[in-house]
Amino acid sequence: MPRGSKSKYTSKQKRQAKDIEKSYEKRGTSKKEAEHRAWATVNKQSGGGKKSGSGRGKKSSATSSRKGGHKGGKSSSSRSKKR
Repeated sequence: MPRGSKSKYTSKQKRQAKDIEKSYEKRGTSKKEAEHRAWATVNKQSGGGKKSGSGRGKKSSATSSRKGGHKGGKSSSSRSKKR
């Protein structure tokens, strides 16, 4: 299987990547860059494509999708923390 082939991904993963890609394009990212970022996000959440074999399942992580909006910018880092 050549690098970049998406044949080992589930239909759910492909659907997630397409939705993420649309979201990036909506925010002004180029088509190619949006596709790269979308698959990187899917890989981070699910650990890559579907792998055969018993006991190979892993729980998916939503950390990358939850991070958005919570990571502060330059101004939030310069303010002192509330106590």
